[in-house]
Parts: sequence; structure tokens; C-alpha cells
Amino acid sequence: MTGTIPSLDAPGIADNVEALANYADSHSVVRISAKRFSESPWSRHYADDQTVFGVYGGRLYPLSLGADPVADYWHLRTKVALFDVPEKPIEISGPDTEAFLNSLLTRDVTKVPAGKARYALACDHRGRILMDGVVIKWAKDRFWYVLADGDFLGWMRAQAAHFDVKVRDPDVWVLQIQGPLSLDVLNAACDDPSPEPLAYFAARGALIGGQEVLITRTGWTGELGFEIYAGPDIDHDTLWSHLMQQGAAHDLRCLSLECMGIRRIEAGILDNGSDMDPGLTPYDVGLGAFVDLAKESFLGREALAAGDTGNRLTGIVGPRAPRPGESLLVDAREVARVRAGAWSPTLGSGIGYALFLGPPSDENPLVSAIDGSVFTPHTLPFLDPEKRLARGLPLD
Repeated sequence: MTGTIPSLDAPGIADNVEALANYADSHSVVRISAKRFSESPWSRHYADDQTVFGVYGGRLYPLSLGADPVADYWHLRTKVALFDVPEKPIEISGPDTEAFLNSLLTRDVTKVPAGKARYALACDHRGRILMDGVVIKWAKDRFWYVLADGDFLGWMRAQAAHFDVKVRDPDVWVLQIQGPLSLDVLNAACDDPSPEPLAYFAARGALIGGQEVLITRTGWTGELGFEIYAGPDIDHDTLWSHLMQQGAAHDLRCLSLECMGIRRIEAGILDNGSDMDPGLTPYDVGLGAFVDLAKESFLGREALAAGDTGNRLTGIVGPRAPRPGESLLVDAREVARVRAGAWSPTLGSGIGYALFLGPPSDENPLVSAIDGSVFTPHTLPFLDPEKRLARGLPLD
């Protein structure tokens, strides 16, 4: 796979515009009140009557802004995009912080250096996935766990009963700036850019537009990028205006999560609540590398150590975007179900994730029970397996 990106007029692209409506058009759209959900402090800067919001972790987020997801996709791939995302950091602090997190998460947080972020899973006593997210170590006695979708704060507080820790919601909102020009925007936006570049998965403070924020070299697109964490004392309107002004020279645009959804599937990034759920173990979905059985004890360890370590999740490629929930057949027998799907403009094919109902097979094509479309198993990720783009390196 080369780094060449085809034109929007390339064969196969224009013919699949309908298949590219991956998210907002794939479900019924209903009006919803923000009464029991949290509205982003930045939504006033982009929301209009074309905006479709989703709900994630109790927060509203812009699923669609009414724009062409294909054009937005290419802007993300070739320039730089700003995303208002619903991630929610939870702060854990106190003398027993590391011991508590090690009892809750499947990875050893004592191995995470200060000023670094790492992907981490939390399981129940059966070894089934409750939550995934990014653990950030600010200091030995102060961490953040940045949550995916789901209510996890109450669970964490219940599990912390016998530890000397404080678990709280710091009321932090997050922006992601992603794309090949993202670090140029960061350098322009910072008041006093560091002489050392922000390393991959690093975390540190920054002064942006006269305001102290926290930043991490992370994201959900598989592209080069970073995230900005803004606490309750931040003037959110001023921060937004400053970022857009400093990013204008690089054509920074606010985009919806439709194009991000395409890229995360291309990059093999899983979504908690759709690709994985509390009925599955980390091994079931190919995340066994994030289970550290060398740790003496953590919730779910015994079940994971004694259970099946086989991966039942596979990538699939086909002539259209796979539809979540559709059955896939071999010899007219259901063997798998689609978990996520999109049309990949870069690859010129439908891509997605399928979960096998039993031991997986990569020898037979998978036939859709809906229309007979044929999908072929494919290793994950579909694009950039060495994560060169996210590291700021060109594709081979």
C-alpha cells in the first residue's frame, strides 16, 4: 500500500457515495433534549439545523454536521481537522492510586512513565470487558482514565472502597486535532512552544492562548494528531477562537465524527459498546496484548488465565459497507455477525469488523444473509499496520 491518495473523481469513489453515509444516515434520527445529557461547551460554534448529535458517555457530540463525509475524510487525510469529542477523563489520586488502578485494569500501570498515556482495559470478575480507554500518568499519585462510552465512575468508586484514593470527575472536555498538519497547528497555537516535540503518546501541560491546558499525543483516527483537555476554569469560547485563528493558515476545519468513524475502522481501532461489549473478553476481540497476566491480581485475572485466548474478531472487505448486525454465512450457515462497517475511500472497498460465533475461519468467503454480497476476512488494521501515520512518518 502506498501513500498515494486518489482523487474524488477516481473510479469507484463517486459510485459509492451512498455507501459513505456511514453513521448519521445509518440509524433513525430523533429529536432529543439535553436535560439528562451534557452539552459540549463548544457546540454553539458549529451547531445548526443540519447537525445530528449522538449520545456517548452521557454527553452529546456532533455525529454529523450535514457535510459530505467523503470530502471531510480527505480533508482529515491530507490537512487537519478539529473534532469535538465526548471522551470523559476520570481522575484518580492519593497514596494508593497505582495499587488501585492495578487492581482494576488489565495492564500494569506501574510500568507507565510519568507524562505518558497508554491504552488500558477494565474487566469484570468473568474477564469480560467493562470499559476501555486511555490511562494517563501525571504523577505516581495522580492518574486519569479517559473513558469510552458507558457509565464507569460509580463502578470505580465502588471498587475503590478499600484503597486510599479519591475518584472524581474533573469536568474536563476534550478536543482532538488530527491530520498530517496537526502538529503545525499545535506549534502555532502554543504561546511558548517547547523546544522538544510532543512525542507519540506523551502527555504534558501547555499554554494555549494564555490558558493552561493539558495535551496528549493521542487520537482516534490513525492519523498524526493530539488532544486538548480543557477543565472547568478554561474560557472555552476563547480557546476555540484561538485554535481556529491559529489553525486558519493550515486550513483547520471543525468536522463531524462521520469521517473519524471511517478512519478509525481503517486503522483497526475498536469502539466499546459496538465492536466489543460486556459479553466478550479482551481475547475475543484481539486485545490480548493488553492483558498482563504477570500481575499478581486484578479483577478478572483468574477467568482470563483459565479461559480461551482465541481471537474471534476479524476485519472483512467487500463490495459495499458492511451493515452492523447483518449475518454472514458459509454454506448457508451463519458463522459471524458484522459489528461495524464503512466504505473506505482510500482502499476503494467496503470494510468492517465481523465477530465469529465460534472458532474463526479465514478460508471461506463470508456471504451476507441480506443480499448475497461476498466479504473476505482481512487482518487488522486495513491501513498502516505499523502506525507510521500516527507517528508522523510517511507510509511505505
